[in-house]
Amino acid sequence: MRAPIGDFDTATPAPDCLDELTAPVADAVRHWQGAVPADRILYVETEPQWADTAVFVEHYGRDLLQHSANCVVVAGKRAGETTLAACVVPSTTRVDVNGAARRQLGARKASFASMETATGETGMEYGGITPLGLPTGWPVLVDSAVVDLPYVLVGSGRRRGKLLVPGKALAGLPGAVVLEGLGLTA
Repeated sequence: MRAPIGDFDTATPAPDCLDELTAPVADAVRHWQGAVPADRILYVETEPQWADTAVFVEHYGRDLLQHSANCVVVAGKRAGETTLAACVVPSTTRVDVNGAARRQLGARKASFASMETATGETGMEYGGITPLGLPTGWPVLVDSAVVDLPYVLVGSGRRRGKLLVPGKALAGLPGAVVLEGLGLTA
């Protein structure tokens, strides 16, 4: 199958390649209940050494920069309690951690979670964290610009491989909250 965005050799419906995904992401695809059918979520094989956005778009298509999103884990703290959440923003922006994310989480202070916390809590590789398959109960804060994309490139849970997901499917994830201005222009 041809990928709807980017210059990839093939795109495979995610339900047909669960072995290529980390366990939490494979489980999310296997038990998918979103309004967008699971077979519209596509997996593309990529090289891990090209995982960083700038290098990635040089190899797989410059148009991907406008169709890519980063998923980062943030930690909101209030009264000794920590809430972990995922923030999904266009790759051309940065997460408004101390503004939009902090307010949505009702936190007094917010920061990016450490790499150990992000990978340990998600069961995913650093640099490949994706909004699919996050722990139950986590808020998934999604910038509205991501939801508006026909397809968005996100991690697959590993540094090798990416997912192409219809933007509106991200708005339907468990715990998803769509926010205006979550991503700030860098």
